[in-house]
Amino acid sequence: MRYSSQVKPISYLKSHGAKMLEKLARQREPVVITQNGKAKAVIQDVASYEETQDTLALLKILALGNQEIEAGQVKPVAEVVARLRATTR
Repeated sequence: MRYSSQVKPISYLKSHGAKMLEKLARQREPVVITQNGKAKAVIQDVASYEETQDTLALLKILALGNQEIEAGQVKPVAEVVARLRATTR
């Protein structure tokens, strides 16, 4: 998807707000809002926003895990499993 096809001036948002929200929910494509010819904001439907936030959270967890691996902060799987089994008894 090309964002250039989803660019609207702020005046369009003001006069067609409800129509835009309906289209956002249906098509799930973000819209770039311009003011005085310059991009000022991006709006998107809530479901897409939540998916983006979930994806970012997972990527952050992976990045933190990679940092721990590089720092040598790892334990053998057998040791971790043994500790988990010991705490559930």
